[in-house]
Amino acid sequence: MTVYGFHASHEQVPPADLLQAVVRAEQAGFTAAMCSDHFSPWSLRQNESGFAWSWLGAALQATDLTFGVVNAPGQRYHPAIIAQAIGTLASMYPDRFWAALGTGEASNEHITGERWPRKEERTERLEQAVDVIRRLLRGDEVSRDGLVTVDRARLWTLPTEVPALLGAAVSERTAKWCAGWADGLITVNAEHDTLRRLIAAYKDAGGRGKVCLQVHLSYAATDEEALAIAHDQWRSNVFPPPFCWDTDTAESFDLAAEHVPPEAMHKTVHVSSDPGRHAEWLNQYAELGFDAIYLHHVGQEQSEFVDTFGAKVLPQLEVTRP
Repeated sequence: MTVYGFHASHEQVPPADLLQAVVRAEQAGFTAAMCSDHFSPWSLRQNESGFAWSWLGAALQATDLTFGVVNAPGQRYHPAIIAQAIGTLASMYPDRFWAALGTGEASNEHITGERWPRKEERTERLEQAVDVIRRLLRGDEVSRDGLVTVDRARLWTLPTEVPALLGAAVSERTAKWCAGWADGLITVNAEHDTLRRLIAAYKDAGGRGKVCLQVHLSYAATDEEALAIAHDQWRSNVFPPPFCWDTDTAESFDLAAEHVPPEAMHKTVHVSSDPGRHAEWLNQYAELGFDAIYLHHVGQEQSEFVDTFGAKVLPQLEVTRP
């Protein structure tokens, strides 16, 4: 069976409203949650971007859900600070927190004023950051030079058990690389054959732990309304890498998406007013072998989605607790 979770999109919903939404999601039957960690939204229409780590403390206290976050250590965040944040949440809420680590996007990282490195350098930087984070969470004192510099760092508050550090990947090559260091894998919805190959690349390379999926969807009372929501909120997210990695402002994403037609949304977002159709899509993903699936309704208003999926979609799925 599969864990079904609620994805909290900080780029789209004010943090207080997002906290209410995740509490409502637990009451509706969702058994886990995860959130983004952005400095900037993808579009001016989204117009939000709360600080994930402050919100996570409140969300863990307000619910009994497990939580994860997708984070990019190395530029905007020093890995020692991320290790401290992970260690603190894991010590306060044992067995309820995980972090997925990736190479990031320029739209969030450019704020430091440092240059945005090539993908190969970002990958090497992430590998060094992961090593720093793991060693600090074990209680080591860490010093190192390189793409990541650390001087005699030590965590004084440690969790009883080191939480899982997942790898974030959207390609077979990255999934295979993640197998060398990650405790699990997370990716986003794509064609089934693409996802099968990605899972196989991770596991065939020795990848361990849970394999997770974030699914973008749009639900409303009519198909037309659901498509309009997706087009308004998520059309700036239809672009594949490297464009989405290297574009550095919401204004630039909006300019690029100016001529994206509504029909194009079906390639990246599951759009339907039929709860049964959404259940069918989710069951198909579960059959691919995902241990946890996190649902992201791309609209800014979350209540109707949460209530409808709790009443009409989750009962059609084989739902388990983490």
